[in-house]
Amino acid sequence: MNALETERLRLRPLDADDAPFILELLNEPSWIRFIGDRGVRTLDDARRYIAEGPAAMYALHGLGLLLVETKEGCESLGICGLIRRAALPDVDIGFAFLPRHWGKGFAFEAAEATIAHARHDLGLPRLLAITSLDNDSSIRLLEKLGMEYVRTLRLPGEDEDLKLFAIELDEGRASRCDAS
Repeated sequence: MNALETERLRLRPLDADDAPFILELLNEPSWIRFIGDRGVRTLDDARRYIAEGPAAMYALHGLGLLLVETKEGCESLGICGLIRRAALPDVDIGFAFLPRHWGKGFAFEAAEATIAHARHDLGLPRLLAITSLDNDSSIRLLEKLGMEYVRTLRLPGEDEDLKLFAIELDEGRASRCDAS
């Protein structure tokens, strides 16, 4: 996994040294409400989350969630990246930022770079996104990125309905997709 860069940000693979940040992020009330409680309560839990989640996905699929940090000062802001879920027909984009960094354009900048990477470097034809029905901030961001609402779905083993969004990355394909 290579790092991605934007004007202000660096997106790089997570490693065990990022455990303190992951511990903070995964225990934010907004993470727990919109993404879910992952049971990460200690630094060891956070290191395990990184190893079994993002790092395992890097090894298996060559993609995954990346740490988003400022280029200047290397301040950790959030995570953004690509996820391969068995329950979805295509790769999806995911992101989460600490609330103190909301409203500064960081999520849009990181997600836009992630979509460009999916299109140009990975050659993915389509990208999906899922979000809670009431996560208005994420829904607005997905729409700003050019993603279109497809339908409501429920992932296997989950008890919450989610909104599914999609964007065609291959300019030769239609802009609307079934995403079934």
